Amino acid sequence: MSRPLPLLGQMMDRPLSIIALLQYAARCHATTEIVSRNCEGTIHRYGYGDAYARVQKLAHALVSLGVTPGDRVATLAWNNHRHFELYFAISGMGAVCHTINPRLAADQMAYILNHAEDKVLFVDPTFVPLVARLAGQLPRLQAVVVMTDRAHMPEAPAGFETLCYEELIEGQPQSYDWPELDERTASSLCYTSGTTGKPKGVMYSHRSTVLHAMAAGAAEGVGISGRECVLPVVPLFHVNAWGIPYACAMFGAKLVMPGPRLDGEGLHEMFEAEKVTITAGVPTVWLNLINYLRQSGKRLDMLKQLIIGGSAAPLAMIRTFEEEFGVPVAHAWGMTEMSPIGTVGTLKLADEGKPADERWLLKTSQGRMICMVDMKIVDPMGNRLPHDGKAFGELLVAGPWITSGYYENAEANAAAFDDDGWFRTGDVATIDPDGYMRIVDRAKDVIKSGGEWISSIDLENAVMGHPKVAEAAVIGVTHPKWDERPLLIVVPKPGETPTKDEILSWLSSRVAKLWLPDDMVLVDELPHSGTGKVLKAQLRQAFRDYALPTA
Repeated sequence: MSRPLPLLGQMMDRPLSIIALLQYAARCHATTEIVSRNCEGTIHRYGYGDAYARVQKLAHALVSLGVTPGDRVATLAWNNHRHFELYFAISGMGAVCHTINPRLAADQMAYILNHAEDKVLFVDPTFVPLVARLAGQLPRLQAVVVMTDRAHMPEAPAGFETLCYEELIEGQPQSYDWPELDERTASSLCYTSGTTGKPKGVMYSHRSTVLHAMAAGAAEGVGISGRECVLPVVPLFHVNAWGIPYACAMFGAKLVMPGPRLDGEGLHEMFEAEKVTITAGVPTVWLNLINYLRQSGKRLDMLKQLIIGGSAAPLAMIRTFEEEFGVPVAHAWGMTEMSPIGTVGTLKLADEGKPADERWLLKTSQGRMICMVDMKIVDPMGNRLPHDGKAFGELLVAGPWITSGYYENAEANAAAFDDDGWFRTGDVATIDPDGYMRIVDRAKDVIKSGGEWISSIDLENAVMGHPKVAEAAVIGVTHPKWDERPLLIVVPKPGETPTKDEILSWLSSRVAKLWLPDDMVLVDELPHSGTGKVLKAQLRQAFRDYALPTA
């Protein structure tokens, strides 16, 4: 017996659209500022109203370059106002905004541009030499547009038709007839960092982007409103700056972009000058900021929310910001495949009153899953495990802003999803009854020792609390008896030389005895990906023949 069809509601079926976010901001927050430091070294500022006028001129300019709906248009740029304009003009006209990470290797960059079949490339003057090295490798690319004015145009890269951004939009009409797009129309494209194998493309839609912006900006997310001033240190070239440019337009927040200057002094200067209240970035950036604040004796007077994502932040970093500088910190976690936000570390009201040790433990988790992101942990057979905060297993996710498949990559798709269509994150995690999720490790990084699992992340975070340690990584090294044992790799703080005995003594009261590293190596620096993550695969390769003293 068939079930009766459900009664349908009588609501307007208007598609979700990225350009509608900027149209709203231009109408209701026209004079709210967008401030950016440009590659030329100047500070540019204008309101959402003026930004929207330039975005419409840019859309006409894209048409003049032969860009049509569905075409991919690439960007290679820092966080600045012209990059912001491209976000909305490209997607608004029905094309696909493809942001490229300039920190990738040249061969990866060429692969990405060719795989996406980009038609036009917009590039900051800083990165023109990168483009010049790709000459002859990009047969489908029709034009390169340098994002500056004529006075600051660098020497054009050989082999490309090169245009000037400001000249391109000059004289174009300030009104554009935006098409009404199906909300599932592709809007933007971002490739994974490609730490192993070739980078994989994730194609976002207007629907997924708008829904993600709603969740990211909400109080249980980043907490963006028209009363806030937001500075995304996280780059616009990586996962759409965690959705912050869209959320700022949606909620009418002042948006500040630091351009190419991400050192502690440069960031502090913009934080204070523009009265920034919310910021977001990766741990390596915040470590540099802490060092600058300590050396200069300066403070962060207006900042009331600092979001840390990209990789796990050690407790020592979180406590330093909160106790030494009075800046509240929240972890956030996600992936390129998730647009990217999946969890944010806002504490529940009941948790605010818990003893300090319990609060710090929650702060070091990856945070609570946000509404519309569903998560499960499973055992090796795919069976669901309880959300009791103790059981840990492979983490899978599902939701309206999570990829349903990589762009033009059937091989990767075959391994990326379970039988029910959930995305395999590659993380091993626990989830507690309140929705707090804690990454135990990457599945490929967890250390298997004598039948027990050792979390490299927890070990690293514990070591990072030592006063002589600047950065640390832990990898598993082959052991004849225990299969694997932990090797600790440490970058000391300037002028310090921590000993193995010092570090083991520090760890002895903080981790189980089984977890104590069998040896320690001091290095000048750790290898990082273009998004700031430690490249464990490179470390494992470098130390593949390392002989532990216990072996």
